[in-house]
Amino acid sequence: FELPPELIAQVPLEHRTDSRLLVVESSQAPKDQSFQDLPSLLRAGDLLVLNDTRVIPARLYGTKATGGRVELLLERVLASHTALVHLRASKSPKPGARLLLDGGYGCEVIERRDALFVLRFDEASPVMSVLETVGHIPLPPYIDRADTLSDRERYQTVFSANPGAVAAPTAGLHFDQAMLDRLENNGIARVTVTLHVGSGTFLPVRAENLDDHQMHSERCQVSSNAVARIKETKLRGGRVIAIGTTAV
Repeated sequence: FELPPELIAQVPLEHRTDSRLLVVESSQAPKDQSFQDLPSLLRAGDLLVLNDTRVIPARLYGTKATGGRVELLLERVLASHTALVHLRASKSPKPGARLLLDGGYGCEVIERRDALFVLRFDEASPVMSVLETVGHIPLPPYIDRADTLSDRERYQTVFSANPGAVAAPTAGLHFDQAMLDRLENNGIARVTVTLHVGSGTFLPVRAENLDDHQMHSERCQVSSNAVARIKETKLRGGRVIAIGTTAV
């Protein structure tokens, strides 16, 4: 379908809860409301399930030894000094090639795994340390601007706690602490799970047959406490409401 570019917000609203909310109920026509109306749509005894992953600055820039520019997007940290990444360059580097990253950091291409590359970072430069120092927040492809320092907090949910995602669980971005407090005061409980959204979320479906589309794996964690609270809510007839597909 056609999505006019001018309808895609490029910067966040000043207040998270000023976002619009589409309310769809089976017996009624869809309604265009405000996210601030959420408390009136829920009831005491409901349980919200939130994804508490935190986006890491997973995009790196640098050059090959030949001077050609490279762009890296982390897929997964494999060990303290080893990472699996997407790599964009005019010509893909071969195993053994050296990459010079912003900030004077460096790494070596170890091997290629299908469309991904395994990199080994220099001994004095653990992967996470490099990302925190010179990494960029990986904004989605539909955000047509460079990332800024403010994105390190605004492209996070207010309840993010466990670093590891390369994309935000966007349904949760609309909550602020005041909204969470309002819901709690109304008897609406919440529990967290963790799913680290991977870079595969940015990949479009190009295959004619969906069975041919390659899905990337993602890491998740659901505590025994979360399982128990979800079961208890269902047993007493309460509603369990997942905030976004990454919490389903």
